[in-house]
Amino acid sequence: MPPPPERRSDSRVKIKAPVEIYVEGNDTPLRGATSDIALHGCYIESVFPFPIGTILDLKLQVDGTLLVQAKVVTCDPQVGNGIQFTKMLPEDIEELKAFIAAAEKADAENSK
Repeated sequence: MPPPPERRSDSRVKIKAPVEIYVEGNDTPLRGATSDIALHGCYIESVFPFPIGTILDLKLQVDGTLLVQAKVVTCDPQVGNGIQFTKMLPEDIEELKAFIAAAEKADAENSK
């Protein structure tokens, strides 16, 4: 059986970036890391993933700290969550674009 078609419109880079996860009703962040990141989402590894549809506020540590509103779109038990970014400030979007471009360039140079 072939794999499902790729749904992402953006390239993603495999990179561990620290992330603080805030869930509505809880002021204490959960801490984790991405396993990959793209302009419109990321994958966060977690033994206790969130249910699909959970709304999150993220503090994503790339070159600086990006504030992101997001929604859980996939749930893989004992593995993690696929996260869709739903709202970001324009300057945070630009910083994320630059971070991804730099990571892609580094990957290309390392694979030579």
